[in-house]
Amino acid sequence: MNTRRRIHLAAGLAGMFAVATTAVPITAHADSSANQDLAAARAATAKYHDEARALADGYLRDDFCTESPDGVMGYHYLNPALLEAPMDVRTPPILIYQPRPDGGRKLVAVEYFQADADQDLATDDDRPTLFGQGFDGPMEGHGPGMPVHYDLHVWVWQHNPDGMFAQFNPAGSC
Repeated sequence: MNTRRRIHLAAGLAGMFAVATTAVPITAHADSSANQDLAAARAATAKYHDEARALADGYLRDDFCTESPDGVMGYHYLNPALLEAPMDVRTPPILIYQPRPDGGRKLVAVEYFQADADQDLATDDDRPTLFGQGFDGPMEGHGPGMPVHYDLHVWVWQHNPDGMFAQFNPAGSC
C-alpha cells in the first residue's frame, strides 16, 4: 500500500471511529493456542495502559467515542504503519480506550483490521482468523476512504458480557 493510500485509509479509519487494569479471564473451552495468543496480545499491549506510550509508538489519538444501542466500543487509536505490517496478535493496528472518571482514558480492547482483497461484499474467501476466530465482515467502510474490510475486536482488558470477540460491549461507557 503506498503512503498516499495509507494516509487516506488512516483518515477514513479515524473518521469512522469519530478498564480495569486486570486481565479478562479466558474461557476454559478456548484451545491452548488461542489462550497463548491472548496472553501474548495482553503482554504486548500492557504498556499501552499508559496512553502516552501508545502515542509515542505511533498510535493516533481519536476524540470520537463509538457507541450504539448494542453497547460501546470507545475511542479508536490507529497506528497507520501497522495496517501494512503482517498480522500479528502482538501488534494490533488499533487500540480501544474508554473514558476514566478522572478525565483520562483506560485501555479496554484491541482491534485487528484487514482490507478485503477483492472489495466485494459477496465474497469472503480471504476472511482472516486470529485466536481461532474468524473476523467480522466483509463490511462496508465506515467513512470516506475506508475500504470494504474485516475486523476483529478483542476485549482483553475489559470484561464483555457479550463475549471477548463481540464488536460492542454493553458494560462499557463513552
